[in-house]
Amino acid sequence: MPSRPRSHASPELRREAVRQRVAEQGFVRVDELAGEHGVSIMTMHRDLDQLEARGFLLKVRGGATSAPTRTFHGDMAHRMQAQAREKQAMAEHVLRTCVEPGQVIALDDSTTSLALARLLPQRAPLTVVTHFLPVLRILGEQPGIELIGLGGRYVAAYESFLGQATAAAAADLQADLLVMSTTAVTDGVCYIQSQDTVITRHALVAASARTVAMIDHTKFGRRALHRLVALADLDVVVVDADTTPETVRDLRRRGVTVEIAGM
Repeated sequence: MPSRPRSHASPELRREAVRQRVAEQGFVRVDELAGEHGVSIMTMHRDLDQLEARGFLLKVRGGATSAPTRTFHGDMAHRMQAQAREKQAMAEHVLRTCVEPGQVIALDDSTTSLALARLLPQRAPLTVVTHFLPVLRILGEQPGIELIGLGGRYVAAYESFLGQATAAAAADLQADLLVMSTTAVTDGVCYIQSQDTVITRHALVAASARTVAMIDHTKFGRRALHRLVALADLDVVVVDADTTPETVRDLRRRGVTVEIAGM
């Protein structure tokens, strides 16, 4: 007998299954999703609308995608896998050149900074300030790491706390070093998709004595909506070895202090 379509009694369970499927495959057609879950195409469109509003995916013609675009940050699983080798190299460079025991280190909610978080116990004792839930999970039980979580409005799609309340919490602290990344760089300026992310990251920059950005080569020339900061206004920008010499020269002409990981 042919298998019957799956059907979740709870719409929320169905949406979670849809979210996971889109995250795993990158793109899924709406008619396939409707057939799999035994609902109408209109119902599936409503499910996708809700998931898009919560930042988990992007509706496109004929279906939904988890890949990042100019207006969509990208699914967390996609971000975790992207440029893992480059992130590791940059994190090792920053650990070696910027992090010293006893410092207060602030980390943003980028998966690039998450690569550094995994290495920080090597420099303990440290105090780590973050609004990124994966960092809290990784460092929560590490000896020698005092962890300060910045609260506020939790955004599940980003797995982080964002917005005015988080920025206010950051403003009450002083960090020796902020390590951050960005979605895109155009003409020497960092851009981000989310305005709440901009608000939070501005507060972290203002609260930190020194700011280091780790930016892999895929971010240069990419586009996003909201201006964050000019790279020349940061203390150091660390790039990976696949960043083109032309890009490095352009940044240095703009007054950016550039260091190349692995070189």
